[in-house]
Amino acid sequence: MLVEAEELTRVYAMGDTVVEALRGVSLRIASGDYLALVGPSGSGKSTLMHLLGGLDRPSSGRLVIDGQDVASLNRNQLARLRNTAIGFVFQSFHLLPRTSAVENVALPLVYRGVPARTRRQRAAAMLGQVGLAHRLDHRPSQLSGGEQQRVAIARALVTGPSVVLADEPTGNLDSATGQAVLHLLEQQGAASGAALVLVTHDHEVAGRAHRQVMLRDGLVVS
Repeated sequence: MLVEAEELTRVYAMGDTVVEALRGVSLRIASGDYLALVGPSGSGKSTLMHLLGGLDRPSSGRLVIDGQDVASLNRNQLARLRNTAIGFVFQSFHLLPRTSAVENVALPLVYRGVPARTRRQRAAAMLGQVGLAHRLDHRPSQLSGGEQQRVAIARALVTGPSVVLADEPTGNLDSATGQAVLHLLEQQGAASGAALVLVTHDHEVAGRAHRQVMLRDGLVVS
């Protein structure tokens, strides 16, 4: 099992107010899973994704990612887990604006200490797999929205992650481009055996997943 979450809670203090973003969520994700986290705004979808990606820690409960209990990891160990096991695809791409496509994709490999020539080779190969072999040295401003999202997908996959987390990956794209990006995510996920987790408001997007997890008020309701 890649991810085991048991009775996760996440509580935020906002001044004198306590916000219970998650109130006891349990979830299991295996290799090759394809699931969508759905629910209205404020349901806890993004909070859960941040926990599953090791970007935040639960207030209580047990969370094991790729065999490692998050509670037992220090800050550096958690960062290493993110780099080795998790690939992130964000709605707003989060590409470095003054950096070429190939350098953006190679960035996670820098933190692994991969030599520069090998980084470029692996990043270029990954861009080739997402159909951008001809755009290696273009900066984000020279790419369309769909191309920027493909660069973001290549960056998420270049480390060979166990889990790919995509937060509204089609939110900034037109319908046709969004469909192409989803197909690419599905294709690459299936080829690598990685679990694919989408956070989405779009019922059509969620309908493509093999499993839908509906959240409401910080709880899994179905």
